[in-house]
Amino acid sequence: MALDKFFRRKKPVQAAENDVPELWTKCGACKTNIYNKDYEANAFVCPTCGNHSRLGADVRARVLLDEGSFVQFSGHVRPLDPLNFVDTEPYTARLARAQQKTGRPDAILTGTGRVEGISVAVALMDFEFSGGSMGSVVGEEIARITEHAAREGLPLILVAASGGARMQESALSLMQMAKTTVALEHLSEKGLPYVSILTDPTTGGVTASFATIADVILAEPGALIGFAGPRVIQQTIRQSLPEGFQRSEFLLEHGMVDLVVDRREQRALLVKLLESFTSARTETPSPVAAGGA
Repeated sequence: MALDKFFRRKKPVQAAENDVPELWTKCGACKTNIYNKDYEANAFVCPTCGNHSRLGADVRARVLLDEGSFVQFSGHVRPLDPLNFVDTEPYTARLARAQQKTGRPDAILTGTGRVEGISVAVALMDFEFSGGSMGSVVGEEIARITEHAAREGLPLILVAASGGARMQESALSLMQMAKTTVALEHLSEKGLPYVSILTDPTTGGVTASFATIADVILAEPGALIGFAGPRVIQQTIRQSLPEGFQRSEFLLEHGMVDLVVDRREQRALLVKLLESFTSARTETPSPVAAGGA
């Protein structure tokens, strides 16, 4: 009887695949398996080949800012579909899918935080949301955090990751290039520093506007940075492009970026830059003192 019950036992129900945590990540470049805790401790840079993986905005905030210091500002402005745009599917359907995937209304996360105790304003683009494309909400959120930085006397750090302007918003998207530029000009008039960090990829109208008008332009190793893609350029000029064209190291050699910085070294460098800007502001004599009045 006992044997009969034994053979009639139900097989144990296996846990759903999503309930089993992934403990390892395979490097997208060298295919090395990396233990996730080690990977996070290494700022999501492959310890074998140095490949910098793409980061979502929330992860980027954890890597860049002091633990527990981030205060979110964005998330209250939601995108609309004023053009009733439809290609292979309605724009509203694309938005809903991207919002469900990322848990945010659009491709930007902004707020304030600290880098080694230094208070900063931050804008972090999220490539996971529709390729980090720049629509009206992205431009509005960047303008708002820039204006907040100007009011509160905070330096601004922006991390770019974008495929460019969002075609579903047409001219409304392109208008954000001007909006963000005007806001950043106000920050400059206040004498406050703006540091831009270009990550893979940073292209299109984002490259042509706010991402490349910073006081200091940094780039992560191997990042694709440009306006049009290499294939489009090659087909247009009908010439072979040099090796490494539009990668951050190539752009450093040609003066488009100031420094290529390993992600693991960015916090230390930002501290030096922000302290240098603060020191320069403190040591600059006022017009009254300079005139001897």
